[in-house]
Amino acid sequence: MTRPMRALVTGGTGKLGSAIAARLEADGHAVVAAGRAQGDLSRADGARYLVRTAVEELGGLDLLVHAASEGFRPQPVDEVSEQDWDAAFGATAKGAFFVAQAAAPHLREARGAIVMIEDVAAYQAWPSFAPHCAAKAAQAMLTRVLARALAPEVRVCGVAPGPVAVEPGQEERRARETVLGRVGSPADVASAVAFLAGADFVTGASLAVDGGRLLQTGSARDA
Repeated sequence: MTRPMRALVTGGTGKLGSAIAARLEADGHAVVAAGRAQGDLSRADGARYLVRTAVEELGGLDLLVHAASEGFRPQPVDEVSEQDWDAAFGATAKGAFFVAQAAAPHLREARGAIVMIEDVAAYQAWPSFAPHCAAKAAQAMLTRVLARALAPEVRVCGVAPGPVAVEPGQEERRARETVLGRVGSPADVASAVAFLAGADFVTGASLAVDGGRLLQTGSARDA
């Protein structure tokens, strides 16, 4: 059984983040589930502030789960603006780095872990979601870069969800994207995070929680 941890979940008020926070709390961990109101993660000083306040509240930090993300909306490549690009990279990639940087000294002391909530979009080309795909690909690379940079004291892993937070009425269409023929749920992602939080010999790896979405031959997704 995983020892009780002090955990910060960024994006902790969203569909995935709230499910992750609830699962960690149910497993006996102390959790700060932070939403936008607790800090602007598109700015380095916002990331540092969030980590500092979480550490003060928790008395330290054993686990960082970065589930914050912005800029997920369909649009043709020729309509993407600089603002769209910056929004996608802000909390998703820039935020991932600076939250991890701020948390690193505390995680080193605790010999803790980071779990990045990536996306299968990091590994597939979706023409209607160019900024999102690029930002998630950057975040997935950070999982590996930080795993090397923070070793051996800190483990860094990723979870790449597929169709797990599906809008009502889209279940049947999204189920066809998977080889299992069904959609998942935020609880499936939370279970993967709980596993990686206690998997002491796993680092630099990403776990796809996608029902086999990445096994499908088609790489493009249009919404």
